Amino acid sequence: MSLAEEDATERLWDKAGAWRGAGVAVGIFALTRIAQLIILGWLDAAADEPLGIRQRLLVWDAGWFLRVAVDGYPHGYTYEGNQLQGNELAFFPVYPMLIRAVAALGIPASTAALVVSWVASVGAAVAVHLLGTSLYGKRTGWALVAICFSAPVAIVFSMAYSEGIFLALVAGMLVAAHRRVWWAAGLLGFLTALTRPTGAAAAVALAVAALPAIRESRAKAWQPITAAVVALAGVPLFLAWVGWRVGDPAAWFRIQAAGWGTAFDFGSSTLSFLGTTLSTGDSWVPVSVALILLAALAAAGVALAQKPWLPLAVYGVIAMVLVYGQAGFYHSKPRLLVPVLLTLLPAAVAAGRARPRVAVVSIAAWALFGLWYGAYLVAVWPYTL
Repeated sequence: MSLAEEDATERLWDKAGAWRGAGVAVGIFALTRIAQLIILGWLDAAADEPLGIRQRLLVWDAGWFLRVAVDGYPHGYTYEGNQLQGNELAFFPVYPMLIRAVAALGIPASTAALVVSWVASVGAAVAVHLLGTSLYGKRTGWALVAICFSAPVAIVFSMAYSEGIFLALVAGMLVAAHRRVWWAAGLLGFLTALTRPTGAAAAVALAVAALPAIRESRAKAWQPITAAVVALAGVPLFLAWVGWRVGDPAAWFRIQAAGWGTAFDFGSSTLSFLGTTLSTGDSWVPVSVALILLAALAAAGVALAQKPWLPLAVYGVIAMVLVYGQAGFYHSKPRLLVPVLLTLLPAAVAAGRARPRVAVVSIAAWALFGLWYGAYLVAVWPYTL
């Protein structure tokens, strides 16, 4: 066999291995979804007023996304009496646009919302696996998928929420940036920034990833520069569009504050919640949320001590600052942390290096709690995620 034939054969095996690796990641993802839906069905059947699994997956923020998809955005503020209310302009456009596109095929918008969420979450599983594999190896990539999609509140990956598409886009952007496919990184970064406000953190991470490439090749510097600029434009572009539509440059921030009490207060409300809950709290869900927030901080600290790839660290730190630094519903914060992969890295790396049996047992124990916890919050806990 010639050298060229040997190279071709090696590339073929590499591609086959990559497909098998992605297939395993999708299989792990599917197991977490099936297990969680079974648990959700069990808890729903035990509820005083069973709604059914489908209806449980279409609650809370799903209604806002569906209204944007079906009716479009309003043209101004919404008032009840003289009181400013939250409205659909608070929600970024990528997910509703995809719902509308799929619904145009002739299926109900609610079904389209679930289809988009589920397909995007499959893409997220593949992208997370590729990112973990690129940085730490295949076993860590699989562990990262298992830990991510069985985490507490990972049920949002089955709901009509935007977390699935956001994670698919941000993980895909990081993979593209790591492999220096700048056109893909820029496009994915731009879409990430138009999916959730924390897309701003992803855009900054892409700019950080672009810096070494700019220094190494002045002749091709326009490629990473363009990717970073396009991604960084996403969030400001949407906020400016909302301001133009309403006639108030601060419209998006006013709508967020009026509807959900969301405002950046440098962590004051989070510290107040932690202090009150851990000293006088008498409800187990708020206490568990407080412990999750503290555990995520500790995990992020461990991850940073291990010196992860800098763009991933930058994305994680900025995203966590945005989550912990803002006022709002405390019980939504674990959901907002789900796509922050930095907090999951220490466990995934440890599982990737452990003996297979130890890793499987440890992740299974984590999944048993995480999958039940998310299903409980949707079926039993009366407040929005």
